[in-house]
Amino acid sequence: MEFLTKVWAKEATTPIEIEATTDTAQKKPNLQPEKAPASQESSESTGTKQKDWGYDLYPERRGETFKPKWTRVLFGLEGQENIDRFKCEENVYWCVKNGPLVKLMMGALKSSGCPIDLRRHISCEVCDPTVTGGYDPKLNQIVVCQNMAKNKSMVHGVLTHEMIHMFDYCNNDMDFRNVDHLACTEIRAANLAHCSFLSAMFQGDASPFNVKEAHQNCVKSKALASVLAVRNITKADAIAAVERVFPKCYADLEPIGRRIRRNSTDQQKAYMEGPMYGYDVY
Repeated sequence: MEFLTKVWAKEATTPIEIEATTDTAQKKPNLQPEKAPASQESSESTGTKQKDWGYDLYPERRGETFKPKWTRVLFGLEGQENIDRFKCEENVYWCVKNGPLVKLMMGALKSSGCPIDLRRHISCEVCDPTVTGGYDPKLNQIVVCQNMAKNKSMVHGVLTHEMIHMFDYCNNDMDFRNVDHLACTEIRAANLAHCSFLSAMFQGDASPFNVKEAHQNCVKSKALASVLAVRNITKADAIAAVERVFPKCYADLEPIGRRIRRNSTDQQKAYMEGPMYGYDVY
């Protein structure tokens, strides 16, 4: 459960830079602190590991039980976790039965030898407010954040995004500890499930003067944000990884087969075309 990928719940208020900076950070002197006691050292190591690999965004992934704060319960912001879980599971079931991209992804996973069992592979959980979902390759499980993804449209987007990660993990020799592998699957998920010209405009990556590059910039921004959120690496390293793999991963449209335009019939078309590519769509 260490190598979680994530979906952003909120867009950045300012566009994320894609150009890597060439300045190098000044090296600080290597000061040797006194060695901490074994228990303290172990605790610090665990905390660092959680932050490095996205543990801290998904409390239930690390064995914690969510405890609502009484102040937030008073204002109705927390304290209804069981109800939220039930609604989340209802939305998941609706998407599985009616969402064209989710049905296509489930068919593609089944045809690839990785069929989805809803009770085993999809879990509704309370997450950090900055995310709407994630994929846990250690358990091969999709997390839907019940406190953030509260309607069918959001759940459909989360499931499609995370099923692309699951599809990549099923069909390729992926190592989520490898930042290039992580960047590639994030590029594919953003490319196939999220970015359109309208979303690029909202994100600040598009204008009437750079329509041609709008979609690519949107994909790069989302992939970069996701890599930085779950890996404790520098922004320059994350940008370099995204740029290294971008041409190949951006061109890979499996299994959806097309980039989805907002407010179009592309989702239905992709679903109907699934059998042509050998996918056992539901």
